[in-house]
Amino acid sequence: MMGSRRFVALLVISAVVGVIVSFATWGFLELIHQITQEVYTHLPHALGYSHGPPVWWPLPVLAVAGVIVALAIRYLPGNGGHIPARGLGGGKPATTVQLPGILLAGIVGIGFGIVLGPEAPLMALGPALAVLTVTLVRRDTPPQALQIVGAAGAFAAISFLFVNPLVAAILMIEVTGIGGAMLPMVIVPGLLAAGIGSLLAIGIGSWTGLNRSAIALGPIQHLPHFGAPTVAEFGWTIGVAIIIGLCVHVIMRGGMLSLKVSAPRPLLALPIIGLGVAGLAIAFSQAEGHSVNYVLFSGESSLPGLVSQAGTWSIAALALLVVFKGIAYSVSLGSFRGGPTFPAVFLGAAGGLLASHLPGFPLTAAVAVGMGAATAAVLRLPLSAIALATLLTVQAGIGDEPLIIVGVVVAYLVTLVLSRRGQDKPGSPETGAPAPDARTPAPATAPVADHGA
Repeated sequence: MMGSRRFVALLVISAVVGVIVSFATWGFLELIHQITQEVYTHLPHALGYSHGPPVWWPLPVLAVAGVIVALAIRYLPGNGGHIPARGLGGGKPATTVQLPGILLAGIVGIGFGIVLGPEAPLMALGPALAVLTVTLVRRDTPPQALQIVGAAGAFAAISFLFVNPLVAAILMIEVTGIGGAMLPMVIVPGLLAAGIGSLLAIGIGSWTGLNRSAIALGPIQHLPHFGAPTVAEFGWTIGVAIIIGLCVHVIMRGGMLSLKVSAPRPLLALPIIGLGVAGLAIAFSQAEGHSVNYVLFSGESSLPGLVSQAGTWSIAALALLVVFKGIAYSVSLGSFRGGPTFPAVFLGAAGGLLASHLPGFPLTAAVAVGMGAATAAVLRLPLSAIALATLLTVQAGIGDEPLIIVGVVVAYLVTLVLSRRGQDKPGSPETGAPAPDARTPAPATAPVADHGA
């Protein structure tokens, strides 16, 4: 089929889909950014708080977010979308009927400050919009062609988010488990759509004058250059990766417990959890004098400042940041809707900054290892974790790649061992209603939404 005219036509359609999905992705991300600005900057100023929102401001904001997201989960089709405590993947692709509920839950939760990222709603938006575009033009499109076009939509959305088609391709291949003869059929149109998504992500900022760094995740600037790793650095990498794997296991178990509590009663549980997340942010801010934004939100906009100002953070402040944001992330994973990737990256970077105080472990290497290990432990996608950590630290050179690989592998193995032991224990949160694993291959295109509680 790849040598046929039908496949050439499919490539053309994928290119068009890449443009449409990329603009929709930009609109989704920009809307979240503008909502955050309105809620945390413009609204307080309009109410007379000219020096910024008062310390209690996140409490009503996140309580309201809990109510709106709970209503979307309870009353709109699609259950609000993917449950982030289950990683990425699993379930059936989202339909156009389910998109409003998925997008509402994601926009409100993420925009109001819940500790989740935008990638899961985008993995629902991309394929659903791509399939809708094709079926509007030709209703009798073969199912296999719809699967390929849907995958191309997911590629384009994720590529726009990371401004990198390679990271998008690796992530989507690992999430979907595509392989064998089907791989080139999906990867070629997907890469074409992803390349267009990256191109538009680069161009939209210059066309519109908007700050693209506020809505997409690119390489971290101002990291010290890193040369060749040493034996001591490999030793620290193994130890740090083990600790990160243990910590992430606790966070994910907390997320499953949060899901168990909130799923039967979202209208009661989500506002209370929103208040809890706000309380954690306020407590951290009052204890250390840093902004509540470091605990709230997914973390991509705070990450560059955290790393570039590492010298202004004490060990105690970094430790409290990891603890408070880790708890907020854990309870958000099982209750609200969004993606688990960006907070994992941020927490990994914060843990890496802590590890950089160890003797003989440079800041760049520690941050790179922390981000890679945390991403691998949360998503259970080792190749994606390596690619993402390498992308984020590429400005400092590529000398840290061996350390990233070792850290990712160690954290991934630790996570697998702990998860299997947890599943063997009766009464554990993971038992009872098995959830699809992020590493389980899917038969169709990008599995973008989990529609069962």
